[in-house]
Amino acid sequence: MAEYYDPETYPKEWNYLQSGTNIDQYIIERELAHGGFSSVYLARQSKDQVQVIVKEYLPRMLAHRTWNNMIVANSDETEPLFRRGRALFLEEAKALARLKHPNIVEVINFFKAKSTVYMVMTYDYGLTLDKILSDKTLPISEDIFLAIFNSLLAGIGHLHQHQFVHLDIKPANILVRPGFDALLLDFGAIQTYPKVQMNKQTNVLTQGFSPIEQYQSDTQLGPWTDIYSVGASMRACLDLKAPFSAPERHEQDKLIPAVKVFKNKFPESLLSAIDWAMELLPENRPRSVAELQQALLK
Repeated sequence: MAEYYDPETYPKEWNYLQSGTNIDQYIIERELAHGGFSSVYLARQSKDQVQVIVKEYLPRMLAHRTWNNMIVANSDETEPLFRRGRALFLEEAKALARLKHPNIVEVINFFKAKSTVYMVMTYDYGLTLDKILSDKTLPISEDIFLAIFNSLLAGIGHLHQHQFVHLDIKPANILVRPGFDALLLDFGAIQTYPKVQMNKQTNVLTQGFSPIEQYQSDTQLGPWTDIYSVGASMRACLDLKAPFSAPERHEQDKLIPAVKVFKNKFPESLLSAIDWAMELLPENRPRSVAELQQALLK
């Protein structure tokens, strides 16, 4: 029986795996990131010392790590949600393992251990797009812009062909590798489509990048949902900040079209494509990645 968990009584270092910890056939080197549902680590394989990325299911609102690295529910009340989330995390790993594409992060293994689930991915060199934009060290020219987003759209198109939508595309989840080749990361919100209702337990919302239909429970999701997020990510490359959120735009749309703000700085066809992808209503956007790609290449 799970007991009530008081986070104030547990050491902070228990929130993540310590350097040198062995999990299955992997040795943890250091934590890279953590969110509400998982932690991400740089690790190496015990056998050949090859570096990999290990993602651990740990929803901190529902569960916690014990002294021996077991992941347990915070209470009897959170146990069912923790178990359901764990099952969904495993399904994410299985889905990604089947989605082999150069512009989608590659899952090479997944396994159960310590009462949770781990996903192992290849380690790629690069910088996330949000880091590039925040540092302002790389001017986003037309050529760089098209290289990043055409490669990204190739991966998203492959995802959609397999009847999946990502639902969390944003600069933080786009790794830019040498040659400005994009790699799509973090599939924690992935769902199949057509699907009428959002799963509220796994609904991920990012202000400025999630379209209006992700805030609603009765609107159909599809490729057009991811396309809005791509458009918002493209617009962020121009503004160097996140656009207004979809609910703000729905109440009063203060977003000035890119064709007006950046006239004479980028080709009109490119700016029009961004505005098209960011149409507030789903029916007004491109219905497929192919439509957006064609608009970008005019």
